[in-house]
Parts: sequence; structure tokens; C-alpha cells
Amino acid sequence: MNPDLEKLVRLHQAETELKRVEAELGDIPRLRREIEERLARERSRLDGAKAALEASQKARKQNETAVQDLETKRSKYKGQLMEVKTNKEYTAVLHEIEGVERDIKAREDVILEEMEKAEGLAAEVKREEADFKAVEADAKKGKTDLDLGMARLESEATRLRAERDAVAASVPEAARELYARVAKQRGSGVAEARDGMCQACHVRMRVQIWVEVRKNEQLFQCESCSRIVYFVAPPPTVVAEP
Repeated sequence: MNPDLEKLVRLHQAETELKRVEAELGDIPRLRREIEERLARERSRLDGAKAALEASQKARKQNETAVQDLETKRSKYKGQLMEVKTNKEYTAVLHEIEGVERDIKAREDVILEEMEKAEGLAAEVKREEADFKAVEADAKKGKTDLDLGMARLESEATRLRAERDAVAASVPEAARELYARVAKQRGSGVAEARDGMCQACHVRMRVQIWVEVRKNEQLFQCESCSRIVYFVAPPPTVVAEP
């Protein structure tokens, strides 16, 4: 292969690999953000379950306090029964007692409902705590893996930049400028030619050009996309012995 063409192919390969590595590095913040968002969602679910349980327990205590106040009120009315002097007053006090007892019963029904509700909510809190711990462990592992991956990719990117710069410096100025100009326009300066076709733009070459490209003896540009094309000979076919 022409030495300049070989260097341009190596330069293209180094730049292509560097772009891949830099793209993976650029994706790490998004992956880290997704981990944080998933953890935040699970924490919100757990906090919601705890808040619901706390609200149920608070409602139960409020009703228990109200029952105690009503029982005190009922005792007061019962004491008044001993002091009334007329049937009308007696009936009025009895009516008040009945009203208080209805309120007590209603409050006690609510207390039982909140007790049953709290039991289910307590079980839900336990489930959410277990789920959160699992997600938290996954998040910790995911962040560790991202940190390790980032360190590896940064090291690889540093190596590829050095390789790219070294290869670029060895390419003659005219060939390097041609490569840079095409790469700026097309995103890449070099493309493989296979089966008579540029593998970047997928346009078939003229037969005489394809014949010369296969030799890899000089720089040829694709007539369609202007990329510098090169040919990779297929490996020899191995015929198995009978």
C-alpha cells in the first residue's frame, strides 16, 4: 500500500475510534443522571408510603383524643342527671348523652378503620424500604461502574489523541490538508472501497477507477463524495481437504 495512503487510513481509524470513545464519555453524565432519577423516584415512593402511614397514625391519635374528651363530657352529663329536678331537664340531659355516645361510636369506628389502614400501610412501607435498598445498591454499583468506565475511556482517549497526532504529523502536508478538507465537509476523510463501491456513500465506481483503487498505489478520491478510498483484500479462502 502507498505509504501516505496507509498513514491516512491509520489516521482515519484513530480518529474514528477517538470519536467513539469521546461519544461514550459524553454519554456518562446522562447515564449518571438516569441512575439518580431512578433512585429519586424510589425514594419518593418510600417517602410517600411513610407519609401515608404517619397521616393514618396521626388521624387515629386525634380520634382517640376526641373519644377521651367525649367520654369526659358523657361523665359530666351523667353527673348532671343526679342534679336535675324536672322530667324535661332529665330528658334533655339524656338526649345530650345519646348524642355524645353516637359521636363516640363514630369516632371508634374511624379508629378501627385507621388501625386496619395503618396495618396495610406499614406492610407497604416495608416493601418500599426493601425496594429502595435494592435500587440504592444497584445505583451504588452503577455509579462505581461509571467511574471505572470513565477512567478507562479517558485513558483510552488520551492514547488515541497521541496516536492521531503522531500519525497526522507523519503525513505529508498536501495529503494531510486534502484529508482534513474532505473530513470537514463529509465527517470523514477516508472510506473503504469494496466490490467496486465506496462504502461511505455507496456509489459504484467506474471500472477503470476501481482497477486502480484495488492496487492501493496512489491516492484516489471517490467521484461522488470526495473521500480518499482504499481497498482491503479479502482473506484467502481455505479449502478443506477431503
